[in-house]
Amino acid sequence: MPRVSKLSLPPLDWGKESIGQRAARIRKERGFTQVELAGKIGIVQTLVTDYETGRLRLTAEMAVRFAMALDVSLDELLHPNTAKTTARKPSRKVLRRLERIEDLPATQQTTLLRTIDTFLEVAALKTARRA
Repeated sequence: MPRVSKLSLPPLDWGKESIGQRAARIRKERGFTQVELAGKIGIVQTLVTDYETGRLRLTAEMAVRFAMALDVSLDELLHPNTAKTTARKPSRKVLRRLERIEDLPATQQTTLLRTIDTFLEVAALKTARRA
């Protein structure tokens, strides 16, 4: 039976989100489902849920596995106030859509990309008006 620590350490300030919540946010930003992340790590989906909801605590090894699977540094995964130094990567959802667009005939690609460009221009104008 493990001994109870006699150290009285001050509590850590995890900021607005726990480690599990941070892992879930990064997973969603990367466009992974829990099942996909579990497959990359080599565990079952229910364990991903348990880590993300705080029912299980990340061991050092699991933290490394999560960081590698999510393609982030351990610092970004574990530290609440780490500023992102790397450029934001496009989500897998966006990349999947781009791959499907590339499979279209050139005329359909052009039409679709013009539509997207128009939408983005309108959105940028609306954002500029609010500022």
